[in-house]
Amino acid sequence: MMNVAEYFCTTIPWPPAGLRNENGVYETILCQTGRKGNFMGLPNINITFKTQAATAITRSQKGIVALILKDANANGAHGLTNVTQIPATLGTANQDYIKRAFWGYLNPPKKVIVYVLPAATEDLSEALNYFATQVFDYLAGPPDIGAEDCADIVTWIKARRADGFTPKAVLPDTAADDEATINFTTSGIKAGSTEYTAGQYCSRIAGLIAGTPMTISCTYAPLTEVADVARLTKEEMDSAIDAGEFIIFHDGEKVKVGRGVNSLQTTTADKGEAFKKIKIVEAVDMIKSDIKMTAQDSYIGKYANSYDNKSLLISAIRGYFAGLETEGILEAGSSSVSIDLAAQENYLQSVGVDTEGMTEQEIKTANTGDKVFLAASIRILDAIEDIDIEIII
Repeated sequence: MMNVAEYFCTTIPWPPAGLRNENGVYETILCQTGRKGNFMGLPNINITFKTQAATAITRSQKGIVALILKDANANGAHGLTNVTQIPATLGTANQDYIKRAFWGYLNPPKKVIVYVLPAATEDLSEALNYFATQVFDYLAGPPDIGAEDCADIVTWIKARRADGFTPKAVLPDTAADDEATINFTTSGIKAGSTEYTAGQYCSRIAGLIAGTPMTISCTYAPLTEVADVARLTKEEMDSAIDAGEFIIFHDGEKVKVGRGVNSLQTTTADKGEAFKKIKIVEAVDMIKSDIKMTAQDSYIGKYANSYDNKSLLISAIRGYFAGLETEGILEAGSSSVSIDLAAQENYLQSVGVDTEGMTEQEIKTANTGDKVFLAASIRILDAIEDIDIEIII
C-alpha cells in the first residue's frame, strides 16, 4: 500500500452526527453567519472533486511539455498547440526539436510551451524563472544541454516540488536520484539520415511520456521513426534500467522504450520502489495537484474551520478517490482519508493545549485555528509490465 500522508488514513462516519433527523433526512444547520438555513455551502467542492475524477483519464491523455531553446531569433515565450505554430524564424534544428515533442505516443501533447533564449545566453535562469509561472508536466532543456545546466534544472525541479508544485524533467545522462527527473541515456539514435544524441532526443521522450494516458505506462512504447540505436546486451539493458536510466532499444524488429522509469535510486519509507516508475509518480502528482487546487479554489478562506466543515472536505476527497477507483487509476476499495490525529495532536500541543486527557474524538473536533490536518492512504494501479508464463506439455 502506498502511503501518501504528506498529501492528504480511515474515514470518519458520514454525515456527521446531528445533521440527520430520526427519518434520515438532512436537517438545516447553523451557517457561518449564525442564520439558520438549508445547507448550501460545500457541496460545490464535492461537484468539483467528482468532475476532476471523471476527467482524470482525459486530462492525463495529453500532458504539457516545456522546452528551453537557444536561438538568435524568436526569443521569448511561445505557447504552441500544433506544429504549424512553430516560429519559422527559428533554426532548423530547433524547429525539428519542437516537432519531435509533438509526436507524442497514443496522443500528442496538449501543448508545448517553448522559451527561446538568445543564442549567447550562458545559463537557463531566465527561462526557468518564466516556467516558474507556468503549469506543465515535463521540461526538456536545449538539444546541446551540458552537465552544469542539467544540474541546475534538477535543483530547480526539486525546489519547485518542495514548494508544492509538480514539474518533472527529461534530461540526458543525468543520474539525479530523483523521482521527478527522467535520465535518458540512449545514444546513437538513427532516424532518417540523421544520428541524434540523447540530448537532441529529450524533447521526443518528454512528448512521448506526456502523450501516455495514466491508465497505461510508456514501457515498450514504439518509436517508429527510429531505425536503430546504440545496441546493448540484455544484461546491460537490465543494469541500466535498474540504475534508473530511461533507455530505448532495438528488439530485432523496431525501437521501443525499455521501461518507464525515472532516476530515483534511494528509496525511503515514504518513497518506496513504486516511486521509481513514471506512471506512479504521474498519478501521485495529479492527485496532489487536484486536491490542492480544488481546496484552494473552493474551500480555503471560504468556510469556517469547524469540525463539520472538515468532515465535508473529507467526504469530498473520498468521493474524488472513489471516482479515480472507478476510472481504474486507483485500486477499488483501497482509498481512505481522515483527520490526521497525530499531526493534529502535535499542533494542539504546540499551541499550549494539554492533550494528555483528551479522547480521540476530542482531538478530532478540537479547534485548530486555520490549520487542517488530513492523511490518506491510496493504492495506485500499475500497468502490466512483467509476465511470467510456464507452459507444461
